[in-house]
Amino acid sequence: QVFPSQDPLDRADFNAVEYINTLFPTEQSLANIDEVVNKIRLKIRRLDDNIRTVVRGQTNVGQDGRQALEEAQKAIQQLFGKIKDIKDKAEKSEQMVKEITRDIKQLDHAKRHLTTSITTLNHLHMLAGGVDSLEAMTRRRQYGEVANLLQGVVNVLEHFNKYMGIPQIRQLSERVKAAQNELGQQILADFEEAFPSQGTKRPGGPSNVLRDACLVANVLDPRIKQEIIKKFIKQHLSEYLVLFQENQDVAWLDKIDRRYAWIKRQLVDYEEKYGRMFPQEWCMTERIAVEFCHVTRTELAKIMRTRAKEIEVKLLLFAIQRTTNFEGLLAKRFSGCTLADGTVKKPEVPPPSTNPFLEDETGTETDEIVIEKADVDKPKKPKAPDNPFHGIVSKCFEPHLYVYIESQDKNLGELIDRFVADFKAQGPPKPNVDEGGAVLPSCADLFVYYKKCMVQCSQLSTGEPMIALTTIFQKYLREYAWKILSGNLPKTTSSSGGLTITSLLKEKEGSEVAKFTLEELCLICSILSTAEYCLATTQQLEEKLKEKVDASLVERINLTGEMDTFSIVISNSIQLLVQDLDAACDPALTAMSKMQWQNVEHVGDQSPYVTSVILHIKQNVPIIRDNLASTRKYFTQFCIKFANSFIPKFINHIFKCKPISMVGAEQLLLDTHSLKMVLLDLPSIGSQVVRKAPASYTKIVVKGMTRAEMILKVVMAPHEPPVVFVDNYIKLLADCSTDTFQKILDMKGLKRSEQSSMLDLFRQRLPAPPSGVENAGSLSLSTPTPEQESSRIRKLEKLIKKRL
Repeated sequence: QVFPSQDPLDRADFNAVEYINTLFPTEQSLANIDEVVNKIRLKIRRLDDNIRTVVRGQTNVGQDGRQALEEAQKAIQQLFGKIKDIKDKAEKSEQMVKEITRDIKQLDHAKRHLTTSITTLNHLHMLAGGVDSLEAMTRRRQYGEVANLLQGVVNVLEHFNKYMGIPQIRQLSERVKAAQNELGQQILADFEEAFPSQGTKRPGGPSNVLRDACLVANVLDPRIKQEIIKKFIKQHLSEYLVLFQENQDVAWLDKIDRRYAWIKRQLVDYEEKYGRMFPQEWCMTERIAVEFCHVTRTELAKIMRTRAKEIEVKLLLFAIQRTTNFEGLLAKRFSGCTLADGTVKKPEVPPPSTNPFLEDETGTETDEIVIEKADVDKPKKPKAPDNPFHGIVSKCFEPHLYVYIESQDKNLGELIDRFVADFKAQGPPKPNVDEGGAVLPSCADLFVYYKKCMVQCSQLSTGEPMIALTTIFQKYLREYAWKILSGNLPKTTSSSGGLTITSLLKEKEGSEVAKFTLEELCLICSILSTAEYCLATTQQLEEKLKEKVDASLVERINLTGEMDTFSIVISNSIQLLVQDLDAACDPALTAMSKMQWQNVEHVGDQSPYVTSVILHIKQNVPIIRDNLASTRKYFTQFCIKFANSFIPKFINHIFKCKPISMVGAEQLLLDTHSLKMVLLDLPSIGSQVVRKAPASYTKIVVKGMTRAEMILKVVMAPHEPPVVFVDNYIKLLADCSTDTFQKILDMKGLKRSEQSSMLDLFRQRLPAPPSGVENAGSLSLSTPTPEQESSRIRKLEKLIKKRL
């Protein structure tokens, strides 16, 4: 461990036999045995020499060690001696320093005590002289000098708090307190004499003595100052209580302006006469205004309780408007420092916003609502800072706001009735492709009125009245959706929601299908655009209501149900447009199924029924697209719903084309390709600006029409040999339904015996179902019913609707 070595001879588990076998692994290696023996002997001699040298070297180690130890002990003794000498010298030096500094410390203490004594004596002299002067000046009412002197005396007296055990100091302190009490009583008496609480005659003007007395009151007990302010304000407002008593005509709400005009005159009069008498930090002007507000709120609440039956909406709004204007005037004039703890935080200036819908709405009541659809994603503007005087008077009107809420309920009901009457009188909007999809004017009028009501109510109260107003908003949003929008949608000719294939088959070939006129199409698009505008605006209305209402009531503001109502109107409008175009194409599809496809001898241009379908598409789609130019996403929904409705119907009519010859199938395949190209181009058909169709729509068209093409390709394939035909069917259509396979065989015109053998072969060639669904799964795949096919289409439509 001390001397690591890789030599095998040094290993702890050394085995001589293994070592020899390592040196002489074979018999031939024994020829080198002499050389190996010589090497080992040489190594042994080296080890012996090393051992001998080490042993000889250790003979004198003990003697050298003892000598080194003795020398170390002597060195330690010398070191201890030197340390002791240093310690003795340090103690002598310390004693010498103490003797030198002892006198200096005594001098320092004496100097500090002498300074304190001189300072205390000076303070005592100042205190004694100040108390004498204070008492003399108090008797002579020299308040100007007293104000400065009293503050100095109080400050000096604070230095003697620890000397109150000395009788002379305690006596001076009691004299100062007595002088303060005397000053307080004397100043109150002076103000009572100058402004008698029972007197009706005002003094001629402010007094310099009273002005100085106010400066003294700042130094005295705060109760003196509060008493002066209270008596002065009470005396200043005594005339107001007499003039606007409850039994006076001017006290009613219709003359509420006179109250505010009176206080404005009084404040101006105060500034002229007494503005310099009271210190500026007393904020006497604001205190007078605030006390006036408290008195006014109490008096108005009392008189409105007494005459509650006489309160009308116009009168209430007039009084509230004048009151809030007055509160706004107070906010501009005063800081509101006297309302709370004397401190008011400066309002933070909100950052500028580019959203016009979020503009400040508290200034006027007739602002027009301007709501842009793009504003939904823009940042919200923070709430404006609260007016510290908001509600200081107008809070008394809150118990009577039910009158306002009932009035708005009545007004909105009349507004909806007027909208209905105007629509009936003016009729549907005239088609104007250039303006297409215009929102109904009544919609903007409704939300303008909503905003006006919301602003008014938020100025009156942000509590329960806002919740009541929101309930009214919800009620008339639903009424607008059903009476104005859904109620004016054109009615279809079939009560089941559109023309059915069965009803079309009953008509004579070539008869015209009842369809919407140009005016009706424009009306549907206009209602759809209006519903979308209402949906977006209702969402913003909900956000604004949540901003206006108290934070504790935000959770009760919810317009989701009304937004769902407008979504239903949008969905119904799109469905009507789809049904109209779909029904217009039905006669052409019926004509396709009645053609004698087994007699077609050559393939020509597209068939007349294809031309008819394309004609209807070119007539309707451009009108709908132009009228939905502002709502592209709903036009895309219309295209998707039409494709989901038309393509399955077209495939069902293909199955009715039986029997069909090879040439007939080729002609039908050509027609199918023509319809596929038209459907792919449907979103931009007839438009000067060619846009790429949405990927979601293109996917549906390609998938559906490709299935129709595969069906025709299977029909065109020879049915001999049967195995090849069945495999080709499974490969092209990937449809395991025997019903679909049966329809293919019917289109080919095969006999029943041939069909039977084909069906047996088809069932044998079907791919094995996945494990775990051998029973029910195979049955459902092998024998789906027509109802199941239509159910699959409906599920696909629902899936697309959810994703959109």
